[in-house]
This record gives sequence, structure tokens and C-alpha cells, in this order.
Amino acid sequence: MSYDLAIIGSGPAGYVGAIRASQLGLKTVIIERGPLGGVCLNWGCIPTKALLKSVEVLNATKTAASYGIHVPEGTTPHLQEIVERSRNVSAQMAKGVEYLLKKNKVEVVHGKGVVKGVGQVAVGDRIIEAKNILIATGAKPNSLPGAPIDGKKIISYRHALTPVSIPKTMAVIGSGAIGTELAFFYHSLGTKVTLIEYLDQLVPTEDAEVAAQLSRSFRKAGIKVMTSSGVTRSDKTDCGCTLAVETKKGEVMVEAEIVLSATGVVPNTSHMGLEEVGVAMDRGRITVDENYMTSVEGIYAVGDVLATPALAHLASAEAICCVERMAGLDAAPVDYDNVPGCIYATPEIASFGLREKQAEEKGIAVKTGKFPFTASGKATAAGERDGFVKLVFDASDDRLLGAHIVGAHATEMIGPLVAAQGKKITGKDLMYSIFPHPTMSESIMEAAAHAADRCIHI
Repeated sequence: MSYDLAIIGSGPAGYVGAIRASQLGLKTVIIERGPLGGVCLNWGCIPTKALLKSVEVLNATKTAASYGIHVPEGTTPHLQEIVERSRNVSAQMAKGVEYLLKKNKVEVVHGKGVVKGVGQVAVGDRIIEAKNILIATGAKPNSLPGAPIDGKKIISYRHALTPVSIPKTMAVIGSGAIGTELAFFYHSLGTKVTLIEYLDQLVPTEDAEVAAQLSRSFRKAGIKVMTSSGVTRSDKTDCGCTLAVETKKGEVMVEAEIVLSATGVVPNTSHMGLEEVGVAMDRGRITVDENYMTSVEGIYAVGDVLATPALAHLASAEAICCVERMAGLDAAPVDYDNVPGCIYATPEIASFGLREKQAEEKGIAVKTGKFPFTASGKATAAGERDGFVKLVFDASDDRLLGAHIVGAHATEMIGPLVAAQGKKITGKDLMYSIFPHPTMSESIMEAAAHAADRCIHI
């Protein structure tokens, strides 16, 4: 049987692309060697959020008395049940993907897909023929040379999602989304956590003021933060692992029962036959044109196998654009300057667009508005006063260029701002919009007013 499109990988790029392709009338098959949903649903976004919800509930019991609710002493987290719930959430979502693929008449073939040539993918002994092939195989954990992952004393995020016990101490290398979220998770369960970042601020891709707020919040909570610190080597001990960390003040030794390596991901592109058929790559990442076609006609690639940010929602957007253009539609290009990023620790972080420093480096004159949650009635009532909303506007025409939020519910507030930027909304537009009161979101209106020197509440 021949297909219009064969997709290798069923993560947020693969399954979304498959469903959209089928909607457009393309006979589509999806090839997956693991559970449907890929890393995101099974070992990334979804199970992590389930774990974080459990510790959110746990932390609420610890502060309940300040709200007039007295919880019996001795509230204890049950690790096995926390992990089991997380795995059940992932399984439920994977079943949802299976249902959607079946509903949209996408055939699923289980096994490892290897490109054998233009229009041919081998899955075991079977050869699948397709007019087009889409590579959507995602990425896997990176491993530092000085601290190679062994799955026992130095672990990746996959190991960290299914612990059988809670370590007394943990060193987390890398303060991106994965490292930050899991550092907070383990800290909430009682682990003494040291968070190590090579660059000069936590969450290096975020606004400097956002990073500073996160650092203050983490230190206040009891998480040890080390920035401008690089791990040069690791030594296994009977009690765990000792890391040699080079800091501005010289080398220090960090001892931990478990080390979590959260230093990014590398694309899953090896042993797929891509080099053999002539697909151009740069350090394992596939090179594509504006239509996501590789150097070989008929072979496309989207998602984490590209040099674009490794974000599930971006992978889905790339897949939709790719298959729509493949089907002959005049699909709008993905706006890479308008992609939100989210971190779901406490406090949450959400942002998109230009940071203030980036704008300065580009020679763009900007004005900024900032509203602290300490001045928010809803945040004060909820006891969630840490953080702020910061908006960046073009000084010449008042257009919104970026938004940076740190604090409770930040990840839920960023979406409308992304849409606003796409519609060329100005600070004046936001300032004169009527936001509901009391809400966290009205801080957006207040930040816009602050940029215009019109803020009333600070």
C-alpha cells in the first residue's frame, strides 16, 4: 500500500501533522517505536506537570494555616502514588492521541522507522512507500562529558520522573525548564537541592529581572543556587557523587546523593538512514528550507530535530505549516519571534518576544512597563504576591514587542499577549482595555499603563 505521507514519530509534531494531513485529504501513516504521544506526553510536558500538581497540593497543606485552614499535622507525601498518578495521566493522554489518529483515519505502524530512500521507510521487514516522508522524531537528553549519565547516580529527566525513593541531596546541572521544574519538585518533597547553572543567571533565555526574581524565590525556599558555575568532572562515591564545579571564586566540590543532568537535548536523527540518502545535517540537526523540506526532495523535518527551540507547541506549529504547504495551501510562515516559553515551577515563568536587553542590542528604542503582584488585590488575597508582569514596547510606535511574567498563573496569562503581539496591539490598546477585577491578568493593563506613566496602583 502506498501513502501520500509517512511520518516518523508521534509526538506533538508527528501526531498533529498526521491529523492535519489527513484532514487535508492526504493518506497518512505514522510510525512510532514507543508509546504514542512521544516524549512530551510520556516523558516530558505532561507527566512533569502531573508531578508538579502533586507538590502544589502538598505545599498548600504546609501553608494552609495562614488561610485559616488547619490541616492535621504529619501530612506526608506518598511517592509511589504521586508517580503512579503521573504515569496514569500520561497513559490517559496517549490513549487520547490513539483515539484522534483513529478518528482521523491515520494508520499507525509500531516499530523503528529507517529511511531507505526517497519515498521508502523500512519498519522491520516491512517497506512503507510514501510520496512524502516527514521526520518528527524529537530529541533525547544531552549528557555532559564531565558528568555522563549512567541512570543510577547521574540521571536524566526520564529517570527523575519515576523515582523509587526521594534522595536526601540532589545536584541539578542546568536551569532551563527541565532543571528548574524538577529542582522545585524534589525540593518540595524534602530533598536538599543545589541548582548549578553555567551562565550568569538562572533560566538564561529569560529576562534578567525575571531570572533575579526566580533566584530570590528559590533561595528563600531553601534551594541553593550557583550561577556562573561549570561542572568539570564527577566522581562516584559510595554515598553518591561528587562534582567539581568551577566558579568565579575557584573550584568547589558539590556532594550529592543523586545528580540530575538537565543540560538540554540532542536530536534523534542517528541510525535512521538520513545520511545515507543525502539529508544535510549540522551537528545532528536537520537542515530544512522555508517549507521544511530537507536537502532531499520529498523528505521533510519538523520539531526538535531542527535547530529551532525545542518546544512542543512550536513543533506542532511547524508540522501544521509543513503539511499545509505540502498539500498546496498558502500557509502563513511560523513566526519565530512570537513563540511563548513557559516554566512551571513556583513561581511560574512565561515569556515571548524581545527582552529589554535584546532590544538594546538590536538598536531598538523601547519603553517598558512593570506591575508587581504585591500591588495586585487578587494576588494578595490568594497569598501569591511574588512576581510581576513586564511588557516591552517599541518606543517609536507603541507596539508590543515582548512580555515577561513571573509569578502565579504566569503560564495561563501569556497566551492572549502572544495573540495581541500578532495583531500589532499597542500599549495604548492594552491600557484602555477593560480587564476583570480582581484578577492576576489585570496586571497586564497596569503594566501597559506604567509604560505610559499612567499607572494608578503603584
